[in-house]
Amino acid sequence: MISYITVGSNDLAASATFFDALFCAINGTRAFSLDNMIAYSFGPEKPKIIVTTPYDGETAFHGNGTMVALAAKDQDQVDAVHALAIELGATDEGAPGNRGKHFYGGYFRDPDGNKFNISLTV
Repeated sequence: MISYITVGSNDLAASATFFDALFCAINGTRAFSLDNMIAYSFGPEKPKIIVTTPYDGETAFHGNGTMVALAAKDQDQVDAVHALAIELGATDEGAPGNRGKHFYGGYFRDPDGNKFNISLTV
């Protein structure tokens, strides 16, 4: 079981603005904040997402082939969260839609380039 996922940020204040609004749309809340990180919770027994400046002090950059998938309750939420991400400054990596018979999702990159998916199995 996954306990938490970490994504890097080069501007934690800007990331806070982005993720506070984005994760609120899928019932996420701040679990805690420190000078160099913010942890978001999505409920008991669910993995947290940590947004942090790199421990080594170097520039944060996204992983090639790395993606965080966020669970949606329905197609309307996929559409709304994807649109919100773009409105908040994300880059569109694939508009919401069906991919195969049993998957509906949309893709975006946060302002630091980390790739996310909002989706559900239908």
